[in-house]
Amino acid sequence: MKNNDEQHMVKESPKGVIALFLPFLKEGGVERTMLNLAEGFVRRGIKVDLVLATKAEGPYKSQIPTQVQVVELGASNPIMSLSGLVRYLRFRRPQIVLSGLTPANLVALWSKRILSSKETKVFIRIEVSVRVRETTTPLRALLRPFVYRLFYPWADGIVAASEGVAKDLLDFGLPASKIFVIYNPVVTENLYKKAEEPINHPWFQQGEQPVVLGVGRLHKQKDFPTIIRAFALVRKQRRARLMILGEGEERPKLEKLIRELGLEEEVSLPGFVENPYAYMKKASVFVLSSIYEGFGNVVAEALAVGTPVVSTDCPHGPAEILEGGKWGILVPVGNVEALAQAIIEALDKPWDRDALRRRAQSFSLDTIVSQYLEVMGIDT
Repeated sequence: MKNNDEQHMVKESPKGVIALFLPFLKEGGVERTMLNLAEGFVRRGIKVDLVLATKAEGPYKSQIPTQVQVVELGASNPIMSLSGLVRYLRFRRPQIVLSGLTPANLVALWSKRILSSKETKVFIRIEVSVRVRETTTPLRALLRPFVYRLFYPWADGIVAASEGVAKDLLDFGLPASKIFVIYNPVVTENLYKKAEEPINHPWFQQGEQPVVLGVGRLHKQKDFPTIIRAFALVRKQRRARLMILGEGEERPKLEKLIRELGLEEEVSLPGFVENPYAYMKKASVFVLSSIYEGFGNVVAEALAVGTPVVSTDCPHGPAEILEGGKWGILVPVGNVEALAQAIIEALDKPWDRDALRRRAQSFSLDTIVSQYLEVMGIDT
């Protein structure tokens, strides 16, 4: 539904409508989290609008639940969607706006102030530490503390994706009374269903070498060069293969490194896949090498399918998911040797995979949706 097509907008105020507001629908963890929440809210009998600042384009478009109404504001960029969101809120008057990613958070808060309405409450999600400078340009990193302190207190609630993110928000001077820690709802029925789908890849046939798996955007944040270098050390002691699922601007750099290390036959970069869960379940070890995270969805997803996890002890999320190493192996960020030894240990260790799956239930969709509804004051 387009914002400029006002005759199709619902002018009543349906009880319990939640508007999920995003800048766009790219292949990121935030987008996946919001789609999971949409599904969970719908199952509780709540009407959900997915409001996009730009257009409904991207690999996740097909995963939007059919009961969800899609509103495309059609702006050239997220910040330019302000007038469109104001118009949408004036006509639709949802009970809750839940936004994700900084541009959408700011536009949602500005819209609330422009309308001066107490009818719609605005909750914003903070996925990544506000202290991590790598998440933005140097100028924005310099301005961010002032922007957050000025505008974020306008929110009715601020949802932090981990305890570490919440602590950073407190250190920035944001009010503790408005900050709530709610982990991401990554464990869903769809995850388990997709994990059972077959993989048409020779590496996963019976009797083949163990596969070490990484999943994520080929971006500097994920530090895949460290995985590749660590895997080169693993190969000196063990027969194994490395597969990294994802796409991004770092691909040429990673391909060059693979060639330099002579690993062309042992390392594969298949690109983005819609169903990484089947690969996770069949992998021998899942590895996350990130420099920073907000939560680390893929760590919880790997646990959900019973796959052992090796992760960097990065800010923030993975250490909380693994409870300090109880459910996986934590290594220092950027330490190639430690990561290699941890992968070998994970390959050799007898894991209680049922225990890993039980741990993942802390991040189930039903559990997390209940927490959101409680924080937002919605009864179902």
